[in-house]
Parts: sequence; C-alpha cells; structure tokens
Amino acid sequence: MSFKNMLYEERDRIGIITLNRPEKRNAMGREFEQEISRCLSEAARTRSVKVIIVKANGPVFCSGHDKVEILHRPVGEVRDFFQTCIDLFMLMRSVPQPIIAQVHGIAMAGGCHFVAGCDLAVAAEKGAQFAMTGIKIGYNCSTPTVAVSRAIGSKKCLEMLFTGNFISAREALAYGLVNRVVPDERLGEETWNLATEISQYSLEVLGTSKEVFYQQRDMAERQAYVFAKEMMASQALWPEGIEGMTAFNEKRKPFWPER
Repeated sequence: MSFKNMLYEERDRIGIITLNRPEKRNAMGREFEQEISRCLSEAARTRSVKVIIVKANGPVFCSGHDKVEILHRPVGEVRDFFQTCIDLFMLMRSVPQPIIAQVHGIAMAGGCHFVAGCDLAVAAEKGAQFAMTGIKIGYNCSTPTVAVSRAIGSKKCLEMLFTGNFISAREALAYGLVNRVVPDERLGEETWNLATEISQYSLEVLGTSKEVFYQQRDMAERQAYVFAKEMMASQALWPEGIEGMTAFNEKRKPFWPER
C-alpha cells in the first residue's frame, strides 16, 4: 500500500506506521486519518503482523487536528471531519493487534488523543511532552477528553483541559498516560523490544485480550464478571488454550496455531 501522509513497513511480524507530515507538524486531517484507518484495516484483515508501532518523522509527534479543515467550515463538514476521527479511534480499539505509540516529541490536543487512543505508549524522557491545548485557542478538546480521561482519570484530565499546560514524560507516566519513559536515544530500541516481547504470543489471544479489556471496562462490575466467566469458559476449548496449557505441563515452549 502507498500513502501520502504516512509510511508503513512490516518487519518480524511487527508493523510500523510512521506519521510523515512533518511540514504540518504531523497535524491530523481527514485524508490522513483515512489512510491510517485503511492501513489498520488491512493489517487486521491479513493478520500479517502481531503488533503495530506508531511513530513520527520530524520534531513533533503530532500537533493535533489541522485547523485548516475546521476554521470557517460549515458545521456539517466539521462534524463529518470529527466522525472520521472517531471512526479511526474506534477502529484502533477493534483491530486485534496491540498498538504502541512511540512518542519522541510534542503530542498536543489530537496528538495527545492519539497517544491515549493507542493501547500502549513509550515516551522519550526529554523530548516527549503532552497537552490538551484547546483552551488556549478557545476550542475545548472534546474528543481527546474521551480517551485521555479514561487513561488518567478526572482530576488530572480536567487540569489539563482547564490550563492547556504541557506535562512531561515523567508526569505522563505517573498519571498513566504512557507505560514507559526511556532515554531519548533509546526510544526506538526500547519500543521495538516491547513490541518484540508481545509478538511472541498468539494474535488470537492478543486480540481477545484487547476486546475483553475494552468491553468489560464499560460494564458494571457484576456484568463484567459474568462476561469474563463466559470468555474464560469458551477460551478453555480454543486451540491456543489447549496448546498453551499442554506446553506448560510438558515444560516446553508452546507452538501457537495460525488462525
């Protein structure tokens, strides 16, 4: 597949999406988001990779949404623009592959949303910064709030919304927005190591782990346990579960079936 706003490659069952619009600070537009969606959909269809890394070219990871596609546009057009955004983030939740954000620089507004929307995130200690800056331009970051509030909780999310201030990589780690903070020069290596560790497992089970996590999160506790019980019961009969438990008992490495 060829893209205008991004690059994509596959190595060792790991897919790498590179945001490649540095002249616009990797600002997200409708065409850009549609390209990412097309790439993710194809990866989900072919199952040729088990993990997907999202990184970026240029000094900024992502500066949010392209204001050119918002300012002085009819309300219906802006609504459609953000529907494209929502469609992308719902797709990110539904593809079986874990998605890891590799954040080397600023991730603001929709860029912060993008990081929160990924399943995991690794941040450069000095270069990575995060903010929801809508307040500074008189435009609340409503869509980023959905993902960010679920990652870091109400109080800190509201502080970010009300001030528009940047937080450091270390603060983002403490708040739960990212999983790991690493030296800037080791960001690529450490992100790759995490992706490699995950890629040794069954894509069927990785995908189920994502699905169960996001579904149960929106349920009441009792309902979540009922749902989880049924998933545990059904997975006991899956080839992956049978092979994994058999391999454990036989003290050998499991061989995951391709499905």
